[in-house]
Amino acid sequence: MPSLFHVRFLAFFLVIFGSVVFLVLGAIGAPGWYVAAIVCLMLTLLGIYDLIQERHSIKRNYPVIGNMRFLLEFIRPEMRQYFIESDTDTLPFSRAQRSIVYQRAKQQIDKRPFGTIENVYREDYEWVNHSMVPSHIPDRNFRILVGQGQCSQPYDISVFNISAMSFGALSANAIRALNRGAKAGGFAHDTGEGGISKYHLEEGGDLIWNIGSGYFGCRDENGHFSESAFAKKATLPNVKMIEIKLSQGAKPGHGGILPGAKVTPEIAEVRGVTPGVDCDSPSAHSAFSTPVELLQFVRRLRELSGGKPVGFKLCVGHPWEWFAIVKAMLETDITPDFIVVDGSEGGTGAAPVEFVDHMGVPLKEALRMVHNALIGAGLRERIKIGASGKIISAFDMLRTLALGADWCNSARGFMFSIGCIQAQACHTDKCPSGVATQDPSRQRAVVVPDKADRVRHFHRNSIEALAELLQAAGLTHPQQLRAHHVVRRVSSAEVKLLSAIYPELEKGDLLQGKYRLRIFEICWPLAQAHSFLPARSIDRVASQINMGYQNIDTPNGQGEPANAVSSP
Repeated sequence: MPSLFHVRFLAFFLVIFGSVVFLVLGAIGAPGWYVAAIVCLMLTLLGIYDLIQERHSIKRNYPVIGNMRFLLEFIRPEMRQYFIESDTDTLPFSRAQRSIVYQRAKQQIDKRPFGTIENVYREDYEWVNHSMVPSHIPDRNFRILVGQGQCSQPYDISVFNISAMSFGALSANAIRALNRGAKAGGFAHDTGEGGISKYHLEEGGDLIWNIGSGYFGCRDENGHFSESAFAKKATLPNVKMIEIKLSQGAKPGHGGILPGAKVTPEIAEVRGVTPGVDCDSPSAHSAFSTPVELLQFVRRLRELSGGKPVGFKLCVGHPWEWFAIVKAMLETDITPDFIVVDGSEGGTGAAPVEFVDHMGVPLKEALRMVHNALIGAGLRERIKIGASGKIISAFDMLRTLALGADWCNSARGFMFSIGCIQAQACHTDKCPSGVATQDPSRQRAVVVPDKADRVRHFHRNSIEALAELLQAAGLTHPQQLRAHHVVRRVSSAEVKLLSAIYPELEKGDLLQGKYRLRIFEICWPLAQAHSFLPARSIDRVASQINMGYQNIDTPNGQGEPANAVSSP
């Protein structure tokens, strides 16, 4: 055994020595020293344990004092957040972003003195060009009608709503506060794929029922979709729209299992599963397997819900898979009432690090791809588009709407409004603010009436801020926004309108073979309505696929490609 007489064991020796000294001092007539002796004895026992344990090398080499390393590592996120992080560090949301939510939720002053803290000459800085003739907007209750023309119960949705977050991921009090705030503010609350709980219903707010691959709340005993169970809940008056979740920004293409230990009787009742048994959320749906079957499923849900708007949510991946859905729409003449595009930067749900950082298409490119494909196929007027992914401020909303969305959803923004401090402990059941936990003693920190008011205030003040931006730009409604209203610095000496960075197709372009953009030239012909697989091997064309918005060099200037891939 190595010698213990080494400087790295100094702390261990000092607590042993202290134990002896303080015991002697206590024995000779000063009982108060026994307290110090007890502390030193406990540290001595800790040191002995450090020496004999085999898990941590640091503690074996540095008994007692080595535990400081783990303590400091444990509080590192808080130390960084409060003392080191700058106002503009975005990990994942900056202090400035969080502050604007807190201020608007609490009805505090959200103005900033002494100029911007942004570096306006950095690459990727964005702004809105204002007008010399600002507008005046008397009615700021911006809404979009979803389902008009093919639904007997279309829904007039706000341009800003609560994105998908399940009961189970969020606490009961958090769900109550969000839903009560949505009710008071007149906007929608997405249930998340965990199903419709009693906490979603008791406050009376409008719901978008999110149905994932686990079919929670509308499944049979084998985990398959149940029409009768679906119809029972879809016809509830609180449920305004149905959203099929194909994939989510946090972990697209990844399923999940809620361990049986966490499947409480309450969560089991909401999801329609067995308490104490692992709850599986597969990576793919069992109710359909092709683009055409997906659209037939959309039509069936619309019928079963009594004519409510039905759509789907996806994080875009392989472009030909999305284009396959569009081709299926053209072949069947079945269209969803809406599509929600979830950027890969989104994600309240915990996910593998590789999925969080490197899986899926970010919101700007994905949204523009969805918007353009619908325009090129002549379907955009029939389908509304929602968007989610790190949307916090009114400028975030404006840019997203300018790129093609009809409305915006925010998850983490509304979490901040009810007290989330970005502790990033959502998956541990130890959320310090009581928002993302099922621990009754922790979630009692969320006082529902107070937090519901903050939800309502955050929504209203964000909409007010959006209206002020629109007025300054000379516009009167978010639907007037176009990509040319937003400008981006692409280098220290060059700025471009977003319309130049993300060009837009013209109505019917794809039907006429006018692809205009490289992504459509290569990937549109690969798509097929009856399968998500490409029509042919992509090996030959993979090197030509550009997920950005590269224009096609054409010989005739009409947007027809010189080297288009032939249709299958």
